[in-house]
Amino acid sequence: MSLLADVTEERRDDVVVAAVEGEIDASNAREIGERLRRLLSNHDTLLVVDLAATSYLDSAGVNLLFELSNELAARQQRLRLVVPAGSPLLRIFTIAGLVEVVPTHATRDGALAQTA
Repeated sequence: MSLLADVTEERRDDVVVAAVEGEIDASNAREIGERLRRLLSNHDTLLVVDLAATSYLDSAGVNLLFELSNELAARQQRLRLVVPAGSPLLRIFTIAGLVEVVPTHATRDGALAQTA
């Protein structure tokens, strides 16, 4: 993985949880996107991307999440984000309109609670 970010994964039946720690920017967004895509099988229904430990995200990261959401929807899979309340990322996602497209939760438990 990139020197700027690390992705760890956890699987819960047909749900994949990926936590991104560090920074997502133009230098590594493509690599992170490829890693997230590789985590999913055709049998998975949901990808939860936990951004609680993400310290920085630029427009390349925002675009990655929009693209990922569209790709998953085309495959009849869903994307949810974990962004803690008060996180600067939440403001970025609100301005960019991402929160209107991708369900965003303050906690991982909140994102996983609505898996139906």
